[in-house]
Amino acid sequence: MKLFVSEGNPYCLKVLSALEVTGVQCDVQHVNHEDRVVPFLSRPTLPALLLPNGLHLFSSNAICRYLFEVNGQESSELCNQWLEWEATDLQPTLLQALHMAVLQGKGSEAYKVLQGPLNFLDQSLSKGNTPYLTGEAVSIADIVLWAALYPVLSDSSSALDDCKSVKAWFDCVTAMHSCQSAANKVLQGKGLQGMKSYMQKQPAPQSNQCRETQPGSSNSAECEEGDRVVSEVEMEEAVHTWNKSLNSNKLPTDRQHPILPREGKRNILVTSALPYVNNVPHLGNIIGCVLSADVFSRYGRLREWNLLFVCGTDEYGTATENKAREEGLTPQQICDKYHAIHSNIYKWFQIDFDFFGRTTTEKQTEIAQNIFWRLHNHGFLVEDTVEQLRCENCQRFLADRFVEGTCPHCSYPEARGDQCDKCGRLINAVELREPHCKVCRQTPIIRSSKHLFLDLPKLETQLEQWLEMSTSKGDWTSNAKQITRSWLRDGLKPRCITRDLLWGTPVPHSEFKDKVFYVWFDAPIGYLSITANYTDKWEQWWKNPQQVELYNFMAKDNVPFHSVVFPCSLLGAQDNYTLVNHLVATEYLNYEDTKFSKSRGVGVFGDMAKDTGIPSDVWRFYLLYVRPEGQDSAFSWADMALKNNSELLNNLGNFINRAGMFVTKFFEGRVPVMELQQEDITLLALVGWELQQYIQLMDKVKIRDALKHILNISRHGNQYIQVNEPWKKIKGGDTERQRAGTVTGVSVNIACLLSVMLFPYMPTVSQTIRDQLNAPQSCINTMLQGTKGTFVCALRAGHRIGAVSPLFQKLEVDQIEALKKKFGGQQPEDEPPKKKTTVQNAASTQGATMPAPVAPAADVATVNGVEPDKAKRLTQAVAEQGDKVRALKAQKAEKVVITAEVNKLLDLKKQLALAEGKSPEPASQKGKRK
Repeated sequence: MKLFVSEGNPYCLKVLSALEVTGVQCDVQHVNHEDRVVPFLSRPTLPALLLPNGLHLFSSNAICRYLFEVNGQESSELCNQWLEWEATDLQPTLLQALHMAVLQGKGSEAYKVLQGPLNFLDQSLSKGNTPYLTGEAVSIADIVLWAALYPVLSDSSSALDDCKSVKAWFDCVTAMHSCQSAANKVLQGKGLQGMKSYMQKQPAPQSNQCRETQPGSSNSAECEEGDRVVSEVEMEEAVHTWNKSLNSNKLPTDRQHPILPREGKRNILVTSALPYVNNVPHLGNIIGCVLSADVFSRYGRLREWNLLFVCGTDEYGTATENKAREEGLTPQQICDKYHAIHSNIYKWFQIDFDFFGRTTTEKQTEIAQNIFWRLHNHGFLVEDTVEQLRCENCQRFLADRFVEGTCPHCSYPEARGDQCDKCGRLINAVELREPHCKVCRQTPIIRSSKHLFLDLPKLETQLEQWLEMSTSKGDWTSNAKQITRSWLRDGLKPRCITRDLLWGTPVPHSEFKDKVFYVWFDAPIGYLSITANYTDKWEQWWKNPQQVELYNFMAKDNVPFHSVVFPCSLLGAQDNYTLVNHLVATEYLNYEDTKFSKSRGVGVFGDMAKDTGIPSDVWRFYLLYVRPEGQDSAFSWADMALKNNSELLNNLGNFINRAGMFVTKFFEGRVPVMELQQEDITLLALVGWELQQYIQLMDKVKIRDALKHILNISRHGNQYIQVNEPWKKIKGGDTERQRAGTVTGVSVNIACLLSVMLFPYMPTVSQTIRDQLNAPQSCINTMLQGTKGTFVCALRAGHRIGAVSPLFQKLEVDQIEALKKKFGGQQPEDEPPKKKTTVQNAASTQGATMPAPVAPAADVATVNGVEPDKAKRLTQAVAEQGDKVRALKAQKAEKVVITAEVNKLLDLKKQLALAEGKSPEPASQKGKRK
């Protein structure tokens, strides 16, 4: 194991203290604050623990929990409660205190900020009558809370004069040699000043987050679980909005096609990177372009923007020719086959295109050739003779994707002739080391061929001027800006726009009649031609930059073609084309701990998702929950089950179902009269603030982050119901029954709001909720209006709701395990064992690691039942599985998920015992502590 820490980082004090206390053997490496040690995170994150199985933990509390688990000390329920309190209640206040003390020199004020949490801690310790938080011995809770508070409290003993129990506890833990050692390593004996360089690089604590209630502010909401404090003004606004009427003039209407730009409206054109037609899209393809674009488009329609969403299959180019050869079909037959497959997949995923077209059309040829001639006539095309790879066996020049070889930059052995999938660098095919033809596997030779190039250097000044305007005014993701800047920083070079292929848009120049357009010149023009196949008034969208905002959705590998090559083509054409205003690029979604691979059967592909029996809305939810917005993320079956069972079933579904059931069970299916009290108004204001955050994030296309605010609202709702217990109050007197009615009425209205906010993410679930609540249609157009939204009481007293039933089903462990195995590919452990007839056979199969026998043996090389090689493999497997279990516990995964992995660990240990010639420990003894 390797633990990465930095000096002056308060979070590193936690993990170093835990390491010293537990005595776990670990390689500690001190790095700079800004070093990226977790490869899949786009920002520096310290501390970080690299586990033996290659996984990373980068939450300080999770690392501490893991170290204690390795040391045989599992966290008790009380420990877990303290860790939760430290993360959600103490840390927001502590960060504010540290910022004041370290950077502003306001030490005395910092202690005042901490007074609330310290009082709570003091009361808990005094009630417990034990020296430590959870008993007579030091636990993980003591170490984490001590390390969190140490930088502030060690600077002044007077801060604890009023908290005698805290002072006794703090002094007791501070006296431990292991804790002192950790503190010296992190703070270097400098106290708070030892943290200055770290704190200077951290953002200031947000003022609108959880803060201490000021004296005399009787109307401030209590700060629990990271909730923000709402002001009197916000509560007044919330009540005012609540009492508004639904806007009956804004009933949702069916879209009237063709959708065209309209005066006085916000006209938005949404495109999703055209999926390549040669294969079935996997989950990463779906979230990277079409699903993200669909969510934003659905949201935009709710906001009453005049929006057109177009997409289609990209059908020309090398990959199509390759696929046609593989399947023994013509390129057109391949395109027809896979266009239908793509259409069906997106329909099942509920992708609501206004038009889904394709690029093998006459309009594509017409528009692409028109842009070509305009570029030619304006002097933005140049001719050049280039060296190309030619396969003598196939008697043809090889387009870039017909060639594979070793990357000249990173030595990846399967780089394509245009780009390396590992390092991302663009490649000229002749630069590849050890190239081979993908068709016949023969080594190609280098020959010359004349081609046309787009003169990017000549367009560079125009491009930079446009980029400056577009990136400053529009919503470009940070990766899109960075990738574009890197292209410009290196200096633009002429880019070839022709290829020696048969399948593509013909080049209309007499000297190049045997060539077609290169796919990355041709494919983006597909947006225009697809729109032209949707309406003959397509130019109102594509030659109207004054009235139209263009959003492009894609994965990051497509960025340079949309931010440099395609805009240069349109700028050079000089025909008033609409250029991208908002370029939205995701990072990559991986599958578990590897890449999606159709050939190896690894990962879920679009046509398989339906067969899992999991509804498309649940797929949509999870993919959007892990959407790789700022860094690569991974699809995980265990995590999908966890999020389904916790967030959908236990949080969102639980709240909405309870709210509706209370109306049905206690109030004969009619929404009761609501008499708002302070608590209800505070909740309305809090929900209104979450709605406001949702709108602001969605406006900025922060789709994953916005989803969290939906789940926050249902969490507020569940807590509200749990505190007020309407099932008990309904049995009381008139006052209590009235209180039960108010809580039920407010809850069912929050459920109605959630149905609208969910619509872009889970359209079927959204409609189901509204059907169950018998919600008026006008609610769907009212709730998301304005910059703050409109949380109106849509279901007034007396409103009759429909039949209520559960929205989600639990994903069971055995179901998930079966799916994980099904989509995990043909892994080595799944392969049938090869029969070994002699020891020599066994040795050759296993790498000849066994000694030669002195006499013939039976089927397997064993000595008194011992199988050394198998034992060695199983020892490694046990260690890795143990790490996995500890990591899941550290991350507080769902109990059923942990139980399944623990059972696997126990089974591996039994196998190991047998391989070592031992009697496996009886199952009843497993996990018992002496």
